[in-house]
Amino acid sequence: MATLSGRAVNRATLARQMLLERSAVGVVGTVERLVGMQGQEAKHPFVGLWSRVEGFSDEQLTVAVGKREVVRATLFRGTLHVVVAGDYLRFRSTMGPILEGGLKMLGERAEGLDVGKVVAAAKKLLAKEPLTFTEVRDGLQEQFPEVNDRALGFCTRMMVPLVMYPTDTRWGWPANARFTPAEEWLKHKIHPTAVPEELVLRYLAAFGPATPADFQTWSGLPKAKPLFDGLDLEQFKDDNGRTLYDVPDAPRPDPDTPAPVRFLPEFDNLLLAHAKRERIIADEHRPAVFTKNLRVKSTYTVDGIVAGLWTTEKKRGVATLTLTPFGRTTKKTAAELEREGSALLRFLEPDAKTYEVVTGS
Repeated sequence: MATLSGRAVNRATLARQMLLERSAVGVVGTVERLVGMQGQEAKHPFVGLWSRVEGFSDEQLTVAVGKREVVRATLFRGTLHVVVAGDYLRFRSTMGPILEGGLKMLGERAEGLDVGKVVAAAKKLLAKEPLTFTEVRDGLQEQFPEVNDRALGFCTRMMVPLVMYPTDTRWGWPANARFTPAEEWLKHKIHPTAVPEELVLRYLAAFGPATPADFQTWSGLPKAKPLFDGLDLEQFKDDNGRTLYDVPDAPRPDPDTPAPVRFLPEFDNLLLAHAKRERIIADEHRPAVFTKNLRVKSTYTVDGIVAGLWTTEKKRGVATLTLTPFGRTTKKTAAELEREGSALLRFLEPDAKTYEVVTGS
């Protein structure tokens, strides 16, 4: 069994994530290749696509959403993702047990919750018009006054297939977005049965080579090893002796392939898709990125590895990108960061009068 060095694993993953060179396949094709993008907040997928798609503009994603080719919905890990419509319909049943299992998080708040009755009532409410979750909770509270309102809303979010209803705001969806039934919005039925083997293949094509534990971390699905064993996959060893699985003929570039500077948004799936994340971030830097309140900060990569954090702000017409490096930055890297960062600023703040890239502490 061949061994892949850490650098080889890194370059293979970056190639599939379209971070070695920007994609020419367009927004819908990119989202499909990535098997979706974490969409905890509306802006994040736009930033992730800007770093991955050649000539990306935010209108490209909003148009795809308006044409119902792409949706934002609860899916992998029970979290919000931007995915192509076909993948949502295909994999919603596969994720069903994970979403249902999420109800255990309610604990004592689930007292008196009759899931079947709440789901039926929620579907009836949402069939009338798109609603925010505040409106969903209020409507359900009238019917189930003895049940915790947050439990009613969470049950609806996990158990009823819904997509976010887009608006004409800059990032496609407002902070308090409305939701609507997925099958009605997409005019197609959800695939009735689970297809976890297919999801494994799609995952490896986007994030491999990887282990069953990596797949479990990304998807939320347990007991993945038998799925991997039942598929015709290539196998490698990593530097630590772990077995890595991969789809045949997947891109595995030369480890010396240059990796340009790239900026990643908060919650980018590249940082969330593996149980062991040394392929993209050193263990010593993880506490600076993954916060105690479960946020994942915006990062930038140098030579394919997370090398610091970034934030932006706009005051009195001046848009500023602040970099917080984890270590020393060479002059060559600093120049590359300034070029890429200035372009990112112009994407994020097109109406600013002045743009500045600064290094913080």
